[in-house]
Parts: sequence; structure tokens; C-alpha cells
Amino acid sequence: MKIALMDSGIGLLAATAAVRRLRPDADLVLSLDPDGMPWGPRTPEDLTRRAVDVARAAAAHRPEALIVGCNTATVHALPTLRDLLEPGLPVIGTVPAIKPAAASGGPVAIWATPATTGSPYQRGLIGDFADGVTVTEVPCWGLAEAVEHADETAIDAAIASAAALTPREVRTVVLGCTHYELVADRIRAALRGPGRAPLALLGSAGAVAAQALRRIGAGPAPGAAPTGSVTVLLSGRTGALPGPALAYEEGRLLGAAAPARLP
Repeated sequence: MKIALMDSGIGLLAATAAVRRLRPDADLVLSLDPDGMPWGPRTPEDLTRRAVDVARAAAAHRPEALIVGCNTATVHALPTLRDLLEPGLPVIGTVPAIKPAAASGGPVAIWATPATTGSPYQRGLIGDFADGVTVTEVPCWGLAEAVEHADETAIDAAIASAAALTPREVRTVVLGCTHYELVADRIRAALRGPGRAPLALLGSAGAVAAQALRRIGAGPAPGAAPTGSVTVLLSGRTGALPGPALAYEEGRLLGAAAPARLP
């Protein structure tokens, strides 16, 4: 079994680690785009062109499924990628976990990139799945970039700024960018304190990994031998995991199979 994942940077690590835990025997293809990173500030048309190139590089390795491990790329490029690759290659997008968060009854906060916060896409998800629930959209300035570079000081500062914008009564925080799942423990710690409600954090990685397996008719086998290989593509070129990936547990889980490229 072979599963590919794509993103501009290491935001795909959360979903990759989730797949690895469910199927340690699966071969993984990680297709990143360091030449075009970050994708967030790009126009939808430019982002889609780059996403198509990254997806084609992954598809050349003949995976059985392709996970788009990026919320922004899912918003702008998923229809094009599915038109291009399906039905031969199932393409699974990443959507913020707003629906399960709203099911808790709220109040809910959605931490997302500034470009996604307040966007028609996110407002549409809130309208579809969280009608009647109090939802606060929290822009996380610089957090994805800080996580990408494993900049500890910048990560702490960005989390503190977002925490200050999060109402104390919020019970569930949706991590609306895949990079944020890599620092979930630090986000949770920043949102503890007097006057704050007990908190749940909801990411998308586990659900996306499970959906990829369902799409190819495979079940989880967490006890399988860890025999799966990891192939890393950097803007189409065979390479290694970026060095900052090893700052995170999810990157270290893959490090033995895919040596890191140090800065």
C-alpha cells in the first residue's frame, strides 16, 4: 500500500503521522513545494498551478490515494486536482473540524491563518455546520510560518497573541491550519488558566487519514510491522525532510525512514 500527501511545507506532517500510526506498513510519498512556499499569499490561480505540479510529482510514484494536507490548497485547488486525477487516484482534502466542534454545543473558536479567517469559505462552513452556535474566528498572525521554521520564540509569541483573542468561555478550539496541530500541546497550555472553561482542541489529521484508508478500501492495522518507506519530493525533486521537521514529534516519527535535510 502506498499513500501520498502534499503541501507547500511541513504542515502535512500531522496527517502523515496519523497515517503512519494507522498503517505502519504503508509506503508514504511526501510531496512538498519549497520553491513555492508559502502558498497562502498566492492567488488562487497561482496556488492551483503549484498544487497541480506537486500533485503530479506525487502521482508519478503511483500511490493508491493522495491527501491534500493543507486547508488553503483544499479550498482553492481540490476541484481541479480531482478533475485531473480521479477516479484513478482518490484525492482527499483537509477541512477544518467545524462540524464536530459545533456538535459540542459551543462556544467555539476557530484558529486559522489571517487569509482564511473571515473568508467566504470559512464563513460558509460556519453557516452550514455551526448555525446557532457561538463561533469566534481567531486570526493567528505568523503562527504557520513560525511552525514551518521551528522558530520557538515566534511560535510562543504567535500563540500568546491568538490566545489573547480567544474568549475565556470557549470550550472547543478548531485548529484550522494543519501546521497548528504540530504545536497543539503548546496551544492547549496557553489556553489554560483561571476563568477559562475546560478545553478541547480539534484538528483534522486523524479524520483525514482514516478517510484516505476508507477511500481505498483498507482498514487500520496499527500493530503492523513498521516496514513502510518514506519518499520525500521537494518541488518534484527527490530529497529529504526539511530539518525543522525533526523539531516535532510527528517529524521524528518519520525521521528514521526519511533522513532530514538540515538547514
